[in-house]
Amino acid sequence: MSHFDKLLQRILTLPKDVRFEELKKILEYYGYEMSNPGTGGSHLTFRKKGRAPITIPKNSPIKVAYVKLVKEVIERETSTDENDR
Repeated sequence: MSHFDKLLQRILTLPKDVRFEELKKILEYYGYEMSNPGTGGSHLTFRKKGRAPITIPKNSPIKVAYVKLVKEVIERETSTDENDR
């Protein structure tokens, strides 16, 4: 199992010690692009065409509510991949 696959499995368990960089890696893998607010804010927004934007604070550890948002992305994208087969 690759390091990325382990990270995906870890996020699905909703851990309380997730770092921003880990969530960023997952969202970018699924095609989300990070946009900087430009004012030096502490939150960054990830956007993907046809999907609702996801805003996540850059501080660590990330609260479980934000991890749940990324978990929903993983589950939605995984089910979409399976339906395409």
